Amino acid sequence: MISITIEIFLIFMLIGALIAVEITDLLYSVISIGAIGFFSSIGFLLLGAPDIAIIQMVVETLSLIILVRATIRKDIHTISGDREFFGLLSTVAILFFFFLYIFKATQTYPVFGNPVMSRISDSASNIYLAKGLKQTGSPDIVSAIVFNYRFLDVLGANAVIFAAFLGALAILRQKAKKKQ
Repeated sequence: MISITIEIFLIFMLIGALIAVEITDLLYSVISIGAIGFFSSIGFLLLGAPDIAIIQMVVETLSLIILVRATIRKDIHTISGDREFFGLLSTVAILFFFFLYIFKATQTYPVFGNPVMSRISDSASNIYLAKGLKQTGSPDIVSAIVFNYRFLDVLGANAVIFAAFLGALAILRQKAKKKQ
């Protein structure tokens, strides 16, 4: 069931990519790219990676705001000129093979609900659960994992969110400063 849902999201992402490439209105193209990012965020959520989904959603929202603001500020709404047929054909071919590869890769996923820790005895999850409290001295296993074993991952994720927020704030404040 989850695999079929993810494949449907991949099809929607492919449609969004084709719309972004083919549409002549630049603003609609930016919105279509944003839709691709949101579908990938939902895909991460379905795959059981809520931390990556949250980061993807925040960065996607901020970058979509920046791109829409930049598109409206420059007052460029259409892409003029004829598109080359070879360029369009190569883009569609690359996207087709990319999504075909993703489709084939999703066929090799293990059954949903069968975690790696139950198949591999010396996985990181089993080591964390077996030795985490002893090695870290933490009162609970969640704190031991987040603050001792996965600290750099959490720090990196927070740094990405903070940098995206500061970048969006800097771009959005530029116009406010010019009005004063």
